[in-house]
Amino acid sequence: MFKKIIKVTNFSQREKTIARYMQEVNDIQKAGITRRELFKMGLTAGVGGLTAIGGRNFLPNLAEAADTGLISPPCNKPWTEPLPIPKSCQSVGFYTGPTPEEGQCGEKQTLWNPGANAFDDFEEARDENHQRWTELGGLDACTKYELMAREIDWNFYSTEEYPSFNSKVWTYVDMNSDAVGVLRINAHYGAPVLMRMYNGLPKDSKDNQGFGINQCTPHLHNAHNPPESDGGPTRFYDSGKWWDYWYPNVRAGFASTHKNGTWYNGSWCPGDWQETQSTLWFHDHRFDFTAANVYKGMASFYTLFSNDINLDTGDEATGLRLPSGEYDVPLLFTDKVFDQSGQMFFDTFNLEGIVGDQQTVNFKIKPVMDVKRRKYRFRFLDGGPSRFIELFMSNGAKFTRIANCGNLLPRAQVVSSVRLGVAERADVIIDFSQYAPGTVIYLENRLEQLTGKGTTGKILPSSSKTQLLKFVVSGDPVADDSASLSTLQSQVMVPMPARTNPIKVQRRFKFDTSNGAWTVNGQLFDPSKISAYPAEGSAEQWTLESGGGWSHPVHSHHEEFQLLTRNGKAENLAIDDKSRKDVVRIGDGAVGTSGTGSVSYYMQYRDWYGDYPLHCHNVVHEDHAMMIRFRIVPPDDSKAGK
Repeated sequence: MFKKIIKVTNFSQREKTIARYMQEVNDIQKAGITRRELFKMGLTAGVGGLTAIGGRNFLPNLAEAADTGLISPPCNKPWTEPLPIPKSCQSVGFYTGPTPEEGQCGEKQTLWNPGANAFDDFEEARDENHQRWTELGGLDACTKYELMAREIDWNFYSTEEYPSFNSKVWTYVDMNSDAVGVLRINAHYGAPVLMRMYNGLPKDSKDNQGFGINQCTPHLHNAHNPPESDGGPTRFYDSGKWWDYWYPNVRAGFASTHKNGTWYNGSWCPGDWQETQSTLWFHDHRFDFTAANVYKGMASFYTLFSNDINLDTGDEATGLRLPSGEYDVPLLFTDKVFDQSGQMFFDTFNLEGIVGDQQTVNFKIKPVMDVKRRKYRFRFLDGGPSRFIELFMSNGAKFTRIANCGNLLPRAQVVSSVRLGVAERADVIIDFSQYAPGTVIYLENRLEQLTGKGTTGKILPSSSKTQLLKFVVSGDPVADDSASLSTLQSQVMVPMPARTNPIKVQRRFKFDTSNGAWTVNGQLFDPSKISAYPAEGSAEQWTLESGGGWSHPVHSHHEEFQLLTRNGKAENLAIDDKSRKDVVRIGDGAVGTSGTGSVSYYMQYRDWYGDYPLHCHNVVHEDHAMMIRFRIVPPDDSKAGK
């Protein structure tokens, strides 16, 4: 990555080299120098020699030092901390505060006003109406939440081994419960959510422990939302402000291709029931700083239940009868690097991708989870920032996979492993009833990835180095009303939506590099530029290309897509391609050990107007600057289809 400048001859010298580099990177960040400015000054991958900033010389050499071994403090006492289970946020309920104001909520509807509270000094971030606000029930239909992006102390390590390792993290906090860290919002189709997000990050933009920016724009990943509530990369706001994100929780097609709704199992729902979603998540998306802000901890779950049509109900006695309640557990996998005091470190100079030497589960290194002798639903999420993962059970047991990205599969898949690119999800069922009390099983990541460039595709042997989470089977069997594995594997869940909407336009986007920067069609992300204008209600075929031996998990906002081909052939599609998707892996190691130079997909642009991004979800690539924006316009707009 960087040209070698200093030869590290012993561990002590190596520690000094690393400490110096970490301090210099933090000093540059505190000086307010952005990635784009660093790029212009030459402080990027491939640099050799010294670079002067403000009269001081900085020496990038962390990559060289890291070649000799770990740089984070070791975890010598694994499996001593319980797995943090994401707590559910609590809705606000009824308020008797002052008369509501008129404001942002569309067509001069009344603005939600929670009355006098400790946050009265926060200001509304902007004045922008919510599309279809009255049509979908307005304020009275909403379940309301108050969250805050805030700095807290968090120990990723075992507190028994490192009791003073309290990293400063930026995370979401529920203002109406004790939920903090990795959160969970439980939402339901037919019940819109209004989430007020306060930006309570440090007022001083330089008070960031060396990386991140105190502006935020939470994106509800994969939701079918209007752009004003999408959390797009250009709709960020400052510390001391808030914005009401309106999530209508309605299926795609409700205002275009499926205006009359659809029926499932005797129940009617707006939109196409075959677009029903399940596991979503929200994370910060401020352009140029997505990688740093998400790395600092701004990521949580949003689970969407379809009890309106008795499908994925959140009650294991109804619908598909999936494990529910305490047996429905989200797992966020993220990489980290720490300095010798336990503070997180983010390498600004590394533009190929951050691959940490510590992998965490729900913000803990090697936690343990006691499981009862019954079935569990686990919602896997690869939070990156750059690592691809492939998950296995240490005893060779198979997963019953029921969901891919944000949706239930047409049929469950019985698989030995699950590969995920950054931002991909997978819901799996694991049955622990077959094991005796005291049985120990490890959840492992056995996919080799040496650099941010991408995976090698090599599957490592099971070892202590591959273990992420320890399961300990405890106690006697407990009541389990969820469906048997044989039932789950035989029943149809959510068939693929029909592709009856004809393709009007075909487009190609090449994900590549130029002079050390990441580009789409040879261009860096320009926040003022719109690269495509799909017509609302239309369908298009987009082809994504990758070159140069890299791996890219590419994400499109607004709607899910259906993959048509890999390398130009439908028969090249992998088992986990055969579902609705919102992230697709392209490039080397995308599937197995093979490369994928191109993928094509079918996508519709329905119900909402406005701008959304398409980008690589290796968020280091995204920030520098592998992203474009498209704008959905009315069919009679002069730019439609261009």
